[in-house]
Order: sequence, then C-alpha cells, then structure tokens
Amino acid sequence: MTILGIDPGSRVTGYGIIDAGSGDETPITFGTIRLDTSDSHPDRLKEIFDVLSELITTHEPDALAIEMPVYGKNPQSMLKLGRAQASAMLAGLHQDLSVAQYTPKEIKKSVTGNGNASKKQVQYMVRSILKLEKDASGFTHDAADALAVALCHSNRGSHGETQSYTGWASFVANNPDRISE
Repeated sequence: MTILGIDPGSRVTGYGIIDAGSGDETPITFGTIRLDTSDSHPDRLKEIFDVLSELITTHEPDALAIEMPVYGKNPQSMLKLGRAQASAMLAGLHQDLSVAQYTPKEIKKSVTGNGNASKKQVQYMVRSILKLEKDASGFTHDAADALAVALCHSNRGSHGETQSYTGWASFVANNPDRISE
C-alpha cells in the first residue's frame, strides 16, 4: 500500500509518500509546499490542491492520511488551517482516494510511543524508521510531520486499527472521555 501523508498549513503544507506494502515502510518522496503569503487565501488553497493533485497523479498512492486540526488559540488561524486541510482532502477525494484523519496526539503516539512528543522527537523517529540520512534534502519539520501521518496510517492498518474520523463531530462521538467542558 502506498500512502500520502499530509501536514496541512495555510503557509507551508508538508507531504510525504511512503510504500508500506513490503512490511518495511520506505519513503517514495517528501517535501513542502511553501505558499506565498502575499497571494490571496483562495489562491493558496488552489495551489495546495494543484500541487497535491499532481503528486497523486504522478505517484498514484492508495490512500491519503492527513493531520486533523484539533485546537488553536486564534480562531482565524484555525479557520485558515481547516480550509487548507479541506483543500488537501479534496485533492485526494477528487482522484478517488480514501481519506483518513488523525489527531496530532494519535500521530505522535503511533510514531514515538508518546502522544506528547516534541517535533524533534517525531523528526528523529521518522528519520530512524524510514532510514533517512541526517541531511536528506527536503526533510523539514513539515515533511517529517507528513511522513509521520503516513506512518501512523500504515501502523493503524497493520494492527487492524482503521478507525478514522470524518470530522470533529465524529471525533467527539468516538472519544467522549477526551472532551472537557
């Protein structure tokens, strides 16, 4: 199975494609989509859609896994992040890919064993799991996070855990113990 992992952002979107079919996950490609902040927000969303659509056409992944924004301090930023996530999801759905969403804690726990791991810990574990050189070109925090999303999806599938969330309401319904008033 080939998995496209995405770490969405309205300024930088990370992506990573792994081959998880042979038992050992291997990287196919990874990098970032750096968006020009002087462009309008709709133009940036279109660029996310276009670049990811081209990646999907070129590499033909079997599934798309994406980090789900869960919380944020600035409502305007969260709205923009949600739109970036939607743009990425639509690129996959437009080409008939299944789409799974994972929370940041799920991703971190899947890759590092600790749902509160730091970005450096995630990056280290992704590099170790995928046997990437320390100075691998394009291996930024955003690309590492995207690869971590793909690895999380691979881990879920290989352990029979295929639960994913179709949105905030689905997440709340399946995790009432994680919600506080």
